[in-house]
Amino acid sequence: MRIYELIAPCHFGLEAVLKKEIYELGYEITKVEDGRVTFEGDEEAICRANVFLRTAERVLLKMGQFHAETFEELFQGIKGIPWEEYIPADGKFWVAKASSIKSKLFSPSDIQSIVKKAMVERMKMHYGKQWFPEDGASYPLRLFLMKDEVTVAIDTSGESLHKRGYRILSGKAPITETLAAALVMLTPWKKDRILVDPFCGSGTFLIEAAMMAANMAPGMERSFISEGWTNFIEKKLWEDVVEEARELVDLDISVDIQGYDVDGDIVKVARGNARRAGVEHLIHFQQRPVSGLHHPKKYGFLICNPPYGERMEDKEGLPALYGELGEALRRLDSWSAFVITAYEDAERYIGRKADKNRKIYNGMMKTYYYQFLGPKPPKRPRGQGAQDKAE
Repeated sequence: MRIYELIAPCHFGLEAVLKKEIYELGYEITKVEDGRVTFEGDEEAICRANVFLRTAERVLLKMGQFHAETFEELFQGIKGIPWEEYIPADGKFWVAKASSIKSKLFSPSDIQSIVKKAMVERMKMHYGKQWFPEDGASYPLRLFLMKDEVTVAIDTSGESLHKRGYRILSGKAPITETLAAALVMLTPWKKDRILVDPFCGSGTFLIEAAMMAANMAPGMERSFISEGWTNFIEKKLWEDVVEEARELVDLDISVDIQGYDVDGDIVKVARGNARRAGVEHLIHFQQRPVSGLHHPKKYGFLICNPPYGERMEDKEGLPALYGELGEALRRLDSWSAFVITAYEDAERYIGRKADKNRKIYNGMMKTYYYQFLGPKPPKRPRGQGAQDKAE
């Protein structure tokens, strides 16, 4: 099989999480940039990355990189790429997105037009045609221009990888599945410890955590645009990768994952999402305000995306809301809490300075991931774990 360079975009600030995921899949990383991790892999890697990666936004097949300050240089650079090795004569190809930062070429529509013309010229030379029907498989392109360096890639995913297929309805300020997975992975939580979200909304944090606990690949139940690329990715590769993913699933696990929300209708939405994800039996949802949060278990984990006023009609209720969250954390004094919010006064009203604070961009919005760390649980006596399993 041929080795390709693959680019996996992710949320800014979460590159290290994605890097670890790619390493664990067994692939060599060649470059880490803001919001992107580049790695090497074959055709099977394209399939496995799409099916297994939890924190990548999509998987791109890198086609080339060159310097261009003029549209002529852009045209010649694109024309020099062997598109015929990837796109058949009936393939549908277009620039789905072009972004430009600190580059002389900055008009997306002009860039898209020039790239399409250059690709057609190259295809004409190879296929000996003057017109292409474009009624076959789809090959959407993505271009990044950074300081006049052009990176060209074909999108192998199609719809963004955050669209797992389970979330049909969501709350007012939903957090994407990929971001939720990354934030859970940034915590020390393991499936033998309790996990609670007191502002569960559509249940994304908890569903992603339950899928991790059950070893469910996030892309197992959805399709990808490159499944139609039978000219160089065999259909059997996709079938084998999905079969691999299904064999790894373990739904017979015992976990304690709980979600609460003050809105009963939203709780019903969360249950429905969990049911579609196949993890409804692993999560307990309940209508309950944050003021009612208490739990007898020690050394648990709390993770949440509380309201922060951006989409609320009235910000006046935020101090009291964050104050209630702070009170709950004081009751759960052996727990660790992880809170993502854009509310600047979060620490003030929670009543405690975070032990760690990570800046993360949720789309274009700057948010903070506050980490309030509780004490570590005492170590089990040697042999206790084996004894528990035997019982």
